[in-house]
Amino acid sequence: MGIETHERSPGTVEVVIDVPPVNALDVASWFAFADAVLAAGSIPSVRVVVVRAEGRGFCAGVDIKEIQAKGDEALVGVNRGCAAAFAAVYDCEVPVIVAVQGFCLGGGIGIAGNADIVVASDDATFGLPEVDRGALGAATHLARLVPQHRMRSMVYTAQPATAAELHHYGSVLRVVPKDQLVDTAYEVAESIASKSPTIIRRAKESLNGIDPVDVKRSYRFEQGFTYELHVSGVADEQRQAFVEKRDADTST
Repeated sequence: MGIETHERSPGTVEVVIDVPPVNALDVASWFAFADAVLAAGSIPSVRVVVVRAEGRGFCAGVDIKEIQAKGDEALVGVNRGCAAAFAAVYDCEVPVIVAVQGFCLGGGIGIAGNADIVVASDDATFGLPEVDRGALGAATHLARLVPQHRMRSMVYTAQPATAAELHHYGSVLRVVPKDQLVDTAYEVAESIASKSPTIIRRAKESLNGIDPVDVKRSYRFEQGFTYELHVSGVADEQRQAFVEKRDADTST
């Protein structure tokens, strides 16, 4: 368990998130994920990377309990770890396909939003509960999945969107039953892997080069507000309420 890497078919490496119970990643896991994705893409024989998860959900984001236990050290660490993980998906030398089942929250949005292709199971939902957790971030990546005004409503209300909705927008390529999700991701991977590996790598580089938003700088800007909320004390109440499974004090 943890972050695992497998070569299931020629030319394709999968990076698997397996951190029970809900795939909420601690600082070390975010960096391990980043290292795994970059390492997979650097192998000359690899043409596609598939990111998937075990369990009932793709990713629940950061490990809030770690932040509450370790304070500043963990917050700085997870900020840097998430930035590294999302950048690794974006900078991976080959296309990255993300297969999402169940919930895709917080940091999961950062992974999916920076991916080249997203496929999802019909039970998948995508959301940013950050406002309810005393944090901000990954709106940069959510804006790559949904239109601007929908992104804003999702941030302010912390309400998720379905895979079907994202498929309507065109950001999710295919929505399939959960038992078909991994095979579907590999079908898409095989169609890419059949192309010239040199051309595919240059295609990835060229597409990143014409992006209208610098996703790495934009995300780090967002993270500054998370730290501001943390030092003001507002974030601590939100996180502690989550840990204690109670309603947070929203008077400030």
